[in-house]
Amino acid sequence: MSVAPASFGSARRVLGTLGAVAAALLIAAPAAPAATTAATITTATTTVAADAAETVTVDRTVRQNADGTVTISGAYRCTGATGAVFISSAISQGDSENTHSIGGTQAVCDGATHRWANSGNPLHTFAKGPAHVQAIITELVPQGILLVPAFHALRDQDVTVARA
Repeated sequence: MSVAPASFGSARRVLGTLGAVAAALLIAAPAAPAATTAATITTATTTVAADAAETVTVDRTVRQNADGTVTISGAYRCTGATGAVFISSAISQGDSENTHSIGGTQAVCDGATHRWANSGNPLHTFAKGPAHVQAIITELVPQGILLVPAFHALRDQDVTVARA
């Protein structure tokens, strides 16, 4: 896998998101069927897909309830998965190097466009205004006794946090 981030901060956010995703998915994933080859992701922009037909989008507004619950949403399309597939998301704000993982949604990779929404209650309360979100479609592919992540699409996008 080769990812060319826009900056060191972007690379740190991607690695933080991928690490959180891998840990959560390895613990929560059901057993997957026979092995498949992993997708390769290469990027020089903010949208990455292993196949042009595979995409993930992020809505421009992230909602935060009075209790601190953050909801990130968007749409996705993926194909050809044989293992369990999830959409994970993470948010950061300002110059902070702290990235907060927000939920995870199981995906259906049937080639159709579907909506997704992840909600979570991070320890940090976000201010209304600009923030940054990453969303990643990850398939867990069995290889031996391990489940190895195969990335289908990634979206790295600026958003606005608003009160729900």
